[in-house]
Amino acid sequence: MPNLVRVWEREEWNRKKNVKTKYKMRQVYTVLDKLKEILRANGKTKTVTFGDILEVDLNKTTIYPLAHIILGNVTFTDRIMTATIQVLCLDIVDVSKEKQTEDMMFGNDNLQDVLNTQLQVVNDLQQNLRRGDAFSDNFQVITSVTAEPFSDKYENQLAGWGMTVDIQVPTNELSLC
Repeated sequence: MPNLVRVWEREEWNRKKNVKTKYKMRQVYTVLDKLKEILRANGKTKTVTFGDILEVDLNKTTIYPLAHIILGNVTFTDRIMTATIQVLCLDIVDVSKEKQTEDMMFGNDNLQDVLNTQLQVVNDLQQNLRRGDAFSDNFQVITSVTAEPFSDKYENQLAGWGMTVDIQVPTNELSLC
């Protein structure tokens, strides 16, 4: 699939040069594309989605493990844009039909495996944002990253982690045409 450039363009009259200049603003696309790239590269996430989680077909078992990105508030300061982003990393909990009677700690399902694997996805993402390619691309994590476990929150007996992170990017990410 070709990589499509999605941008919002505006023209501005440059009075000093007496010409019109086109500016491309693409912060939202840049942030979403970087998060998607990091999540897909981890080898554990099969599908990355965006938007309202209720609009994702969670009954489709072929899409798991899944990472879902939700944009929150954006705060602007001098040349900096701070976006609050929530990432849900989730998978289906498989329940064994054979009842486990010896070890109730681990029970009849793979809940611990799902929580462990999805916590690793969250950790890889936050590490990449702090020190990896994302950091080199001017994505700055400015606060502590919070991850909260969940289970049975959605259909299909899903479990995983919800991560909330504040990411700073420059507001001057404008490319002149």
